[in-house]
Amino acid sequence: MTEDPRTHEARAERLMRLGQSPSNRPELLRKSLWIGVWLVFLSSPVHDLAAGNHAAAGTVAGWLGLVAFVGVYLMLVFRNMGRPSSRPFAGGLIVVLAVLAAALSFSLGSAWLGLFVYVSVACGATLPLRTAYWTIPVTAAAMLLIALRLGEDDLWSLVVLVLLIGYAMTGVGQLIRTTIELRKARATVAQLAANEERLRLARDLHDLLGHSLSLITLKSELAGRMLPGHPDKAAQQVADIEQVSRQALVDVREAVTGYRRPRLAAELAGAQVALTAAGVTAQVPAEPDLAGVPEDNGSALAWALREAVTNVVRHSGAERCTVEVLRRQTLDGPVLELCVEDNGSGGSGRAPGNGLTGLTERLEKVGGTLEAGRVKHGFRLVARVPADSGADVGSGA
Repeated sequence: MTEDPRTHEARAERLMRLGQSPSNRPELLRKSLWIGVWLVFLSSPVHDLAAGNHAAAGTVAGWLGLVAFVGVYLMLVFRNMGRPSSRPFAGGLIVVLAVLAAALSFSLGSAWLGLFVYVSVACGATLPLRTAYWTIPVTAAAMLLIALRLGEDDLWSLVVLVLLIGYAMTGVGQLIRTTIELRKARATVAQLAANEERLRLARDLHDLLGHSLSLITLKSELAGRMLPGHPDKAAQQVADIEQVSRQALVDVREAVTGYRRPRLAAELAGAQVALTAAGVTAQVPAEPDLAGVPEDNGSALAWALREAVTNVVRHSGAERCTVEVLRRQTLDGPVLELCVEDNGSGGSGRAPGNGLTGLTERLEKVGGTLEAGRVKHGFRLVARVPADSGADVGSGA
């Protein structure tokens, strides 16, 4: 079964947070729980002190030393886990841990040898890999020498534990560092991609408009000089200017189509303005409910609305226009329906124009349908798209 990418992303986010200083209470609790699990190895020293195996002075010194050891360990791991640091501060804290572990083990007995596990964990979690690779065996060797000095025989399992846990923590630290670096690399790539897209847009617009605007400027100057004595030639220059500007407009529209995707809510607002400006009484709904509608499907309806309103303004001669956006349940599943109806004469030809043909193809790409034609008192265009990503409109019945 394939893992949900969002689950993987959340897991990576939690792992990355373990390598950073807590910024809020949930992160503090999560990191405290993760680190606190390892404090189980303190059970042996605590039991040794609680059993009364030492004099009063030794017991007090043992508790003070244990509290100091745990405090230094937690401060070191909380601040530096997953973030390799060569600063003298981190190295000094590890030296303090090693000295405390050695002193407490020498003075209070073999029950305190487990403190070297924490020294190994600190080395693996906070030091750079090259440094951790040799400090962990050194920690194990120091513990082994102290254990032999104390006459401890059964110690090889503890040596193996110190080595395994230390090197395991180097793996965890490396994983955290890799996750942080990947996040930074992803942000950098996204920024570079955005910059490249902006440069491409600027370059394309320059290439498209530079020549056309220069030509328009030149012909405008010629028309201005010809106008007093040769109005017919000036008129020809003006006609050329119109042709060049129209072609430039077409080129810009084709270029911008690749950068900007229309939004249905914005097109509805634009439709209200365009129809009102053309003297058409318009009924246009407010912002529609597009919850669960795929972005491509909403964009296809926005193109349909733009084409329909353009036809109403330019060709219909209508006085009224009604726009509706409705959700319907069909045999093929839920659909989002756009209906644009006017009381005009519609197009002049019987065959569908290029705009409706292209619109039909655009809707078919997202599984939608288009119906357009004369009705009793005008012209109606109905476009339907699936209202969810898993629906298939089919016939749109």
